[in-house]
Amino acid sequence: MSKYLLDKFLFTVDRDPELVERYREDAAGTVSWWEEEMANRILNCTTGEKSTWQQLTDEERTALREHNHVALFELGAHPFLTLTLFIAMFERDHGPLEYQQAYGKAMEHLTLPYPDIAT
Repeated sequence: MSKYLLDKFLFTVDRDPELVERYREDAAGTVSWWEEEMANRILNCTTGEKSTWQQLTDEERTALREHNHVALFELGAHPFLTLTLFIAMFERDHGPLEYQQAYGKAMEHLTLPYPDIAT
């Protein structure tokens, strides 16, 4: 499991409006493309340097493809990164704060100690 890679996906997709829409409309395709093309790029590096060893687990891929923020949190993805991306994708489909409340309600069953979200 790679919390770093999950957080990197959430971070990079959330900062590109075109990727947000792509992920909203075609999650499975976006996750596959991102893992192939973007996952091993060095963050904030403009020289095209890449690593070769990182990849998502099947469980992480499934959670990302299903837009499953609860599973992502349980896997250790940072909740602020998940929330900001999912607000960008789904808030427009709901009334004021309705999506944020549903997001929280879906995580009500979780109790302390929460998964470690340290970076």
